[in-house]
Amino acid sequence: MTADSNPALLDTEGIKGTAATDDPALAGPSARGPRARNTRAYLQYVAGKLGGAAVSLFAVLVTSFFLFRLIPGDPVKQMTGGKRVSAEQLAAMRKEFGLDQPVMTQFFDYCGNALTGDFGTSYQFHAPVIDKITDALPATLLLTGTAFVLYTLIGVWLGTRTAWRNGGLGDRVHTGLALTLYSVPSFWLGLLLIITFSVGVGPIPGLFPTGGLESGGETGIAYVIDVAHHMVLPVVTLVAVGYAQTLLVMRSSLLDEMGSDYLTTARAKGLRDDLVRRRHAVPNAMLPTVTLMFVNLGTVVAGAILVETVFSWPGLGGLFYAALSVPDLPLVQGLFFVFSAAVILMNTLADVIYPLLDPRVGR
Repeated sequence: MTADSNPALLDTEGIKGTAATDDPALAGPSARGPRARNTRAYLQYVAGKLGGAAVSLFAVLVTSFFLFRLIPGDPVKQMTGGKRVSAEQLAAMRKEFGLDQPVMTQFFDYCGNALTGDFGTSYQFHAPVIDKITDALPATLLLTGTAFVLYTLIGVWLGTRTAWRNGGLGDRVHTGLALTLYSVPSFWLGLLLIITFSVGVGPIPGLFPTGGLESGGETGIAYVIDVAHHMVLPVVTLVAVGYAQTLLVMRSSLLDEMGSDYLTTARAKGLRDDLVRRRHAVPNAMLPTVTLMFVNLGTVVAGAILVETVFSWPGLGGLFYAALSVPDLPLVQGLFFVFSAAVILMNTLADVIYPLLDPRVGR
C-alpha cells in the first residue's frame, strides 16, 4: 500500500515532516531561542551591575561629605595662617564658603552641585576644585599609568613562568621576592630609594633627583629626558609593589589550571609544552588577573598618595595630602569622590566584560 492510496499514512508523514522543520530545537537557534535568552540574561546582569555602581557612587557622595567633617580643626582658622583675625572677619569667611549654613543644607547643596561636576571652591587655593583636579591629573596619569603598564607586563610574564616551573629555583626566588615586596609599605620603600640613590650611601652616588616632576628651564627633548629622570625612583617604587601582587595572582591562577584534564588531553595530542601553556593554560588563568588589572586601572586615576607625597610629585596624591593638612573640605571631598568613582567604574567595567571571557559568569 502506498502513501497516495492511504490518506492516514499521508497525514502522518505530513505531520512528521512539519514537525521536523518547525521544531526550534531541530531548526537551530532563532530570535526566541537560547541565544536570545543568553542575551537577555546578560543585559539583566549588566543592568544589575550598573545599578549597583550608581548606588555605590551615591554612597561615596554621602561618605565624602560627612566623613571629612570629622577631621579636627576649623578650616577657616587654618586659612588665616595663625594671624589675628576678628570675629567679624571669621564670620564673613564662613559665609563666603557657606559654612554658616546648617549641615543638611550644605549637604543637599553639595549633592546638587556635584551632579553637575561642581565640587565647590578650594579654601586654600581660591580656585574651583574641578580645575585643581584637572591640572594635577596629567602628572598622576603619567606616573601611575607608566607604572601600571610595566608592573602588569612584568607580573603576568613572571607569574606565568614561575607557575609553569613550579618548585624550581626561579620559582622560589621570584615568589620569595614578590612576597617580600608585597609586604613592604610603598612609602618606606620610596624613602629607602631616596636615601640610597638620591642622597647617596657609601660608594653609591646620588644619581636621581629627590623629588618633583622637572628641574625647570628645559625644553624639547631635554625636557622629556629631565621628566623621565625624575620619574625613575617613583616608578620603580610603584612597579616593585604592583608587580609582586600581579605575579602572585597570576601564579596562583595558573597553578589551579595546571592539573586540569584539558591540558592532559592537549599534551596527549602531541602539542608542544609551550603551545599548551600559551594556547590553553594561560588564557583560562588570565581571568582573575584581568579583574586585578581593572582594579589597578581604577587606582591609576586615584594615584599613589603616599608615593607622590614622598617624592613631592605634583599629582592628585600630593594635592590630596595638601588638602588634608588644612583641611580644605571641598578639595578633599572632590578628590575622594574622583578616586572612589574611578575604582567603582573600573570594577563595574570588569564585571561587565568578565562574562564575555567566561560565559559561566552571570548565568
